[in-house]
Amino acid sequence: MENRIIEGKTIREWEQEYPLMSRIISTEEVFWTNPRHGKFEDAIKEVSLTEEDVKDAEMRLERFAPYIAKVFPETMKSKGIIESPTVRIPHMKEKLEEMFGEEIQGDLLLKCDSHLAISGSIKARGGIYEVLKHAEDLAIENSMLTPQDDYSVLDSGRFRDFFSGYSIAVGSTGNLGLSIGIMSAQLGFKVYVHMSADAKKWKKDLLRSKGVQVIEYASDYSKAVEEGRKQAEADPNMYFVDDENSKNLFLGYAVAASRLKKQLEEMAVEVDGDHPLFVYLPCGVGGGPGGVAFGLKLMFGDNVHCFFAEPTHSPCMLIGMMTGLHDKVCVQDFGIDNITDADGLAVGRASGFVGKTLEKMMSGSYTVKDENLYVMLSALADSEGIRLEPSALAGMPGAIKLFSNAAGQEYIVKNNLEDKMKNASHIAWATGGSMVPKDIMEVYYSKGKNSHLV
Repeated sequence: MENRIIEGKTIREWEQEYPLMSRIISTEEVFWTNPRHGKFEDAIKEVSLTEEDVKDAEMRLERFAPYIAKVFPETMKSKGIIESPTVRIPHMKEKLEEMFGEEIQGDLLLKCDSHLAISGSIKARGGIYEVLKHAEDLAIENSMLTPQDDYSVLDSGRFRDFFSGYSIAVGSTGNLGLSIGIMSAQLGFKVYVHMSADAKKWKKDLLRSKGVQVIEYASDYSKAVEEGRKQAEADPNMYFVDDENSKNLFLGYAVAASRLKKQLEEMAVEVDGDHPLFVYLPCGVGGGPGGVAFGLKLMFGDNVHCFFAEPTHSPCMLIGMMTGLHDKVCVQDFGIDNITDADGLAVGRASGFVGKTLEKMMSGSYTVKDENLYVMLSALADSEGIRLEPSALAGMPGAIKLFSNAAGQEYIVKNNLEDKMKNASHIAWATGGSMVPKDIMEVYYSKGKNSHLV
C-alpha cells in the first residue's frame, strides 16, 4: 500500500508532504484549514460565475412558483417558493458543549434544509432547479412558453404529453435522485435514477411509487454516475443531470444565500466585520454545499467563513482540496473504503468543478465518524425535537471543532477574530431527514441513544 503511486507519489510521500494525510487515511476525525483561502474580492476574479448568474436562477424559480404552488400543495403557503426555516438551537448548543467539553462562543443556528418541501433535503434546491431550467429551455425552444407567461400552464395534458417525449437521467446516493425523480415525473418526463449501493431502500421505493425507473448498482456513487452518463449519451432526447460538473445545479443551490440573508435580518442576526458568520456544510460530491458556500460568499464576502463536513470514510473533498488535485484522486486511491451510514455523503471522488471554483473561498474542511453522527442525531431530537438523517448531522460539530482544534484557533487568530467570536453566529446546515419513514428514524434514534462519542 505504501508503495502505491498516486499522481506520481507514493502514499508515504503524500504523508510527508501533508502531515494530516496519515490521520485521514487512518479514518480519524481531522480539522483542516485551507492555506489557499484569501480575500473574496481576489478569489471571485478567478471564477466564471457571477452574482448575475445567481440572480437569473432566482428569477427563474420565481417564474416557476405559480406552477410549484399548483402541483405541490404543501408549497401554497410560501406561494410556490421552496424554502426552509432557520432556527436557533440553544438547547443543542448546551448539549454539544457538555458532550464535547468545549464552549461555543456565539450563537448556534440550524438551517433546516432537512424540511424543504417536495423532497425533504438540500437537493430540493439544485435538483429541482436544474429540472425546471431544462423544462423551460425545451418549452421555449419549441415555442410553447415565453418567460412572460403564467407558468402554471405547465400543469396540463398538453405540456405533460410534450415532456413525455424526453427523458432525464441522474446518478445518485439518494437525495438528489429523489429531487430529480419527483420533479421530473411531475412534469411528465421519463426519469431514470441510477442509484449506488449505499442508497436507502425507502428512497428507491418512493421513487418507484412516482413512476421513476430506478437502476441499482452494487458499486458506489461513481459507478451510478458513469452509467447514467452513458445512458444519456446514447439517447439524444435524454438529459443527464451531472452532479459532478453542473453549473445549473450549483446556481440552484446558490440561491439559498440571499434567502438566508433575509431570514437572518428578520431574526436580528447581524453579519459584518464585528459579527462573523460561520457555516458548516455536509459535503458529498460538493455541488450542494459548494453552491451554497458560493452564494454566501457573494452575500457576505469576508464576513462569512464556510467549512465542508465529511464522513471519515468518505473525505473526498478534503483530500481533493488539500492536495490541489481535486477530481484527479479518490479516497480509494489512499486505501479508504468510502463506506459510511451517511449515505448522502458517500462519495469517493469530489467534483473538480466545485473544488477549483472554491479553492480560494473555502475556509476549510473537517471529518466526522459515523458513530458521532448518531450520538448527535439523538441529542438533537431530545434537546430540540428536530429529527435529521445521519448525514445531516455532519455540520453539527463544526463550531466545536473550530474552537477545540489548534488549526481552528490559528484560523481565528490569522483572521483577527479573537475579540469578535463572542458576537459570532454558527450555522449547521441540516441537509435531509424530514422524509425518512418513522420506523427507520426510530432505528437511527435508538442507535444514537445506545452509542457514545468516539
